[in-house]
Amino acid sequence: MTRRKGLFARLRRSLRWILRIVLVALVIDLVYVASIWPDWRQIARGPIPKSSFMRTYLDRQPERQWPPLQWQPVALDTLPRHLLRAAIIAEDSRFYDHSGFDLIAIKEALDYNLEQGRFVFGASTITQQTVKNLYLSPSRDPLRKWHEIFLTWGIENNLRKSRILELYLNIAEFGRGIYGVQAAARHYYGIDAAKLSLQQSAELAATLPSPVKSNPAAHGEAFERRLDRILRLLNREQFGQAEPVVEQLSEEGVDREAVAPIPESDDRGVAASSPAETRL
Repeated sequence: MTRRKGLFARLRRSLRWILRIVLVALVIDLVYVASIWPDWRQIARGPIPKSSFMRTYLDRQPERQWPPLQWQPVALDTLPRHLLRAAIIAEDSRFYDHSGFDLIAIKEALDYNLEQGRFVFGASTITQQTVKNLYLSPSRDPLRKWHEIFLTWGIENNLRKSRILELYLNIAEFGRGIYGVQAAARHYYGIDAAKLSLQQSAELAATLPSPVKSNPAAHGEAFERRLDRILRLLNREQFGQAEPVVEQLSEEGVDREAVAPIPESDDRGVAASSPAETRL
């Protein structure tokens, strides 16, 4: 009996120490989050800032002999509508419906990954990718993901959806050292992003998951499949003056896919709800 009491006493002491360590670590981490917490008013209205990923690229460029950084921010209202739609279809089909986290996509990704027994798909939204690119690092450690959650909540509660999309399209990587749609349009097609065709917009959207290995200058089988799917979904929408693109896939399964137009923003800049879309 005495031995058992002694064991319980040691266990309680150990738990107390573990709790203290966890609390200290939490306080330190909160201090860190506070230190990187952005001025959301500046982000909401100021110029597009250079991202953390770009700064990392510049630091590594001389040692690894990478090409010079290409980046030229442009305003969202100068970009063609089909480019915005292509990016949303490809990366975050429920962008205007969620508040930073796509719970439906998270559940689908978890179910699929568990079924496969390995990590195959993630469920990061455009908002999450924006804060990761702007303020964090490419690492997948749990602490970085924890910080991403805080920042995603912050940006969704302080910026309009249109501004988040503008930031994303201006800092996303489209190839080695190529950041933002303007630099990508100049690099791959020799034109400004405002003049991108529907086909070219779909190609840039198909680049986003793996921009260094899979881009308009290095087509691969996976890239082509993704491009075909984006084009098929884009062709089902009404884009006014956007040129038609020949259907490149069979019609099998088309009726099961639904893509909604970009909702109009309300007076707060928050888009009205739209039907859920099929996520690529």
